[in-house]
Amino acid sequence: MSAIDDIRLQVMWNRLISVVEEQATTLLRTAFSTSVREAGDLSAGVFDPEGRMLAQAVTGTPGHVNTMAEAVGNFMAEIPPAEMQEGDTYVTNDPWLGTGHLHDITMVSPSFLDGVLVGFFACTAHVVDVGGRGFGADGQSVYEEGIQIPIMRFIDRGTVNHDLVRILRRNVREPNQVVGDFYSLAACNEVGHRRLVAMMRETGLATLDPLTDFIFTRTAAAMAERIRALPKGAWSNTLMTDGYDAPIPLAVRIAIGEESVHVDFDGSAPVSRWGINVPIIYSKAYASYALKCVVAPDIPNNAASLAVFTVASPENILNAPRPAPVSLRHVLGHLVPDLVLGALAKALPGKVLAEGAASLWNIHLSLRPVAGAEGRRAEVLMFNSGGMGARPGLDGLSATAFPSGVHTMPIEATEQTGPVVIWRKELRPDSGGAGTWRGGLGQVIEIAAEAGHDFAFSAMFDRIDNPAQGRDGGGDGAPGGVHLDDGTRMRGKGWQHVPAGRRLILTVPGGGGFGDPADRDPAAREDDRRKGYVTG
Repeated sequence: MSAIDDIRLQVMWNRLISVVEEQATTLLRTAFSTSVREAGDLSAGVFDPEGRMLAQAVTGTPGHVNTMAEAVGNFMAEIPPAEMQEGDTYVTNDPWLGTGHLHDITMVSPSFLDGVLVGFFACTAHVVDVGGRGFGADGQSVYEEGIQIPIMRFIDRGTVNHDLVRILRRNVREPNQVVGDFYSLAACNEVGHRRLVAMMRETGLATLDPLTDFIFTRTAAAMAERIRALPKGAWSNTLMTDGYDAPIPLAVRIAIGEESVHVDFDGSAPVSRWGINVPIIYSKAYASYALKCVVAPDIPNNAASLAVFTVASPENILNAPRPAPVSLRHVLGHLVPDLVLGALAKALPGKVLAEGAASLWNIHLSLRPVAGAEGRRAEVLMFNSGGMGARPGLDGLSATAFPSGVHTMPIEATEQTGPVVIWRKELRPDSGGAGTWRGGLGQVIEIAAEAGHDFAFSAMFDRIDNPAQGRDGGGDGAPGGVHLDDGTRMRGKGWQHVPAGRRLILTVPGGGGFGDPADRDPAAREDDRRKGYVTG
């Protein structure tokens, strides 16, 4: 291949990335749920005719992106390409075939050019409600957690499946938001398809084969170079989590070979009776992400870069089989990177960041008028982030969602969705672990219902009894906490009630420090005190 061909293909690769960025932007601009349009809890990507991910949008969580990369193959197994038609869009929220729990909707659309299948577009988004018990850990099986949608047609040759729409409306608490998000997801894929076809016509491509080969060949070569540079051997790590009503361990062993890195979760806790279990598709997604952050952060994320990471596990809490309850699979799933990075730090001492808050401090509020009062009901979902662990050479980021990468929802957007008031949302002093490099700060968040209302909330929190640990002599981050303004302590997981007139206070955990605190630059210490990050 000539140099000019390489240049043209590089331009087309960049163009393909712009296509999926516009695909994701469509979802952000049209989504009904605040978790999508404000927090970016979504993914979007383009795939070749064999279902291999070519490119992903920058907007999106690793849990969505990397599960979506596997999910397209599951769609193709259920609906063979020979049965696909122009104008089709397929959907599922199957936790084991999609992204790990029922609240995530995955849609896949075939893309045809002049009657020939040239690729697929896929996207995912977290919707506000799927019925059942609601978003929480209290279900005893997936059947209690909401409506299950098998892989099926949402749009058949351009015609919407209105029977599915009617079933959705009868099974969810916020039908307009949920159905609106379904249409937004479909529009997201349609925009991607139109832009891809326009690009192919403009560049004269009849198929994506030359571009696919260009992307995968270069990505695979770059990944092979990075793997060869790693030390060879096996390293293990154990991480204790809060669990639901008792602490539970997660365990990992990583083995670095000449051409690949293998991850095994043998030794992790058994499957739980509570909805904190994780389907293996989600555990794989975050294990691969953690490895890639250290090994090859600058190499594009696609089927070729993910292929060098393999993940296995016996049946346990990180490989929970159907019909285990999995609603809060993100809580332990977001701790998987800290688990994997802890093992990798033994292979690469001095090069891996400290543990952080990790799990999003999501909270689902179910607000309602008190007896005899007028008002409105609403389901409100908030995403909140703790502190990141300190990095070698840099302080941890405060109130930042790692590893999920989602945004914190603006207070103004949250208060527009229901009768809720956020009285306080501020950085939490002294919550970052001490070290040569300080851990990131958590937050303090104070929530109440409007006058005449009370609310139930689903707690989805960790790092309360098991805070983020420092690395290489750094101090631990501050643990989290949940209580009312009268001092009543609340549980870290499960549905609970807040009476009218009371306020719920969340103290979100901080990240661990890195290195000996005695070695911290005095100027950095003074800067922390001046900014109020530390009070001592």
